[in-house]
Amino acid sequence: MTKTMDITRERIAATEAVIRPHIRRTPLLKADLADFDLPAAPVTFKLEMLQHSGSFKARGAFANLLLRQVPQAGVVAASGGNHGAAVAYAAQQLGIPATIFVPDITSPAKAERIRGYGAKLMIAGSRYADALVASEAHVAQTGALAVHAYDQAETLLGQGSVGLELEQDAPDIDTLLVAVGGGGLIGGIAAWYADRTRIVAVEPEQSPTLHAAFEAGAPVDAPAGGIAADSLAPRRVGELMFPVARAHVERVILVSDDAIRKAQAALWSHLRLVAEPGGAAAFAALLSGRYRPSAGERIAVLVCGANTTAVKFDG
Repeated sequence: MTKTMDITRERIAATEAVIRPHIRRTPLLKADLADFDLPAAPVTFKLEMLQHSGSFKARGAFANLLLRQVPQAGVVAASGGNHGAAVAYAAQQLGIPATIFVPDITSPAKAERIRGYGAKLMIAGSRYADALVASEAHVAQTGALAVHAYDQAETLLGQGSVGLELEQDAPDIDTLLVAVGGGGLIGGIAAWYADRTRIVAVEPEQSPTLHAAFEAGAPVDAPAGGIAADSLAPRRVGELMFPVARAHVERVILVSDDAIRKAQAALWSHLRLVAEPGGAAAFAALLSGRYRPSAGERIAVLVCGANTTAVKFDG
């Protein structure tokens, strides 16, 4: 396996060049916190929920399928939903068979996406960790290539391309708020910025994976519940991302499920942005006051996923 020291700006840039024909360059939306009845401060939203398959995960999925040797048996992934949808989408685009294992808490929106992309969907257990065990058994039986949601070098390199884009399109930001589950996204982004921009992690109180790892000094099991359990509750962060996070993530902020719900509602009502709970978690830190910008601070927030049925349209 690639070492953490190999997850560098140079390798992220090289990976971005490989996946560029297959991914969207997602836009920015600039607003002001006064729009949300908060003290005035500029805020830039990176709209990664507009990425193929509805989340940033498509970046890491294509990185795996394009940079690794894929056997005839195809690929297999365990997922709370978004990673599975991304691998299913990438596999469909590249003509590769895919089998996706998800827990029974996976939202219908995500399950429908996985099936819609032509992958074989398997339900296994009640949490991501259960689906992961089932996927590992499938790999042993079939020889398919396992595409890990967050603890695989190519996954981090692909997700790091979010940081590359953001730095090019918004070079003046001081702080970036990023939601954390297994840590592939924040690990890749932190490796890209490497202290040139403040990186702040945001996690649900009921799924404090990186918070627990920082306290313990290593990845450890943490609770895996709450409203965002299908995207931000893998039990523990990845081994590969942890040294990157320890070096380059300033701190972890915990937010309540209620704060996440309010962030979802505010993004929709004020900006007409659809975000799933995990996708709204980073903004919840601002809206709830858990993160308060300093005077003149330029904040960016990653809205990382939109695979939800929370917004419904009537005729």
